[in-house]
Amino acid sequence: MNILFFLTPKSEIAYIYEDDSIRQALEKMEYHKYSAVPILTRDGRYVGTITEGDMLWGIKNQYNLNLKEAEGIPVSTLSRRMDYLPVFAKSRMEDMIDRALNQNFVPVVDDRKYFIGIITRKDIIKYYYEKGTAQQSAAATIIRCPSGERETVG
Repeated sequence: MNILFFLTPKSEIAYIYEDDSIRQALEKMEYHKYSAVPILTRDGRYVGTITEGDMLWGIKNQYNLNLKEAEGIPVSTLSRRMDYLPVFAKSRMEDMIDRALNQNFVPVVDDRKYFIGIITRKDIIKYYYEKGTAQQSAAATIIRCPSGERETVG
């Protein structure tokens, strides 16, 4: 299976640019109710991921809890605890799953490292849950033998 099966395209998600202000980032995250968003360059390359915690600690430690002062400060000036590591569109399923174990979403980039979307942990879990449920249902299917007796397949 190709990892692009799970892709939520860039056009359907919220992201910020590295030169967006902290205030713009906070407002976008609040509006979409996201706790983390990808950071892109203006030409669309993936830079990293910013979380609510990164912004909170940046405002506290770098701007002394002064949101007004931080209004003109680009998010790229904030320290980030960790970046969500991306996978390439041609990556193996194992790579995607490995990243999803430690990240809420997995950024996906093309061969030139341009951001094309994300794969959410929720979508991966939902897919495998539905697949497992379907397999259990198929295994418990009851069929009739030519003699009229019932037999459970499984």
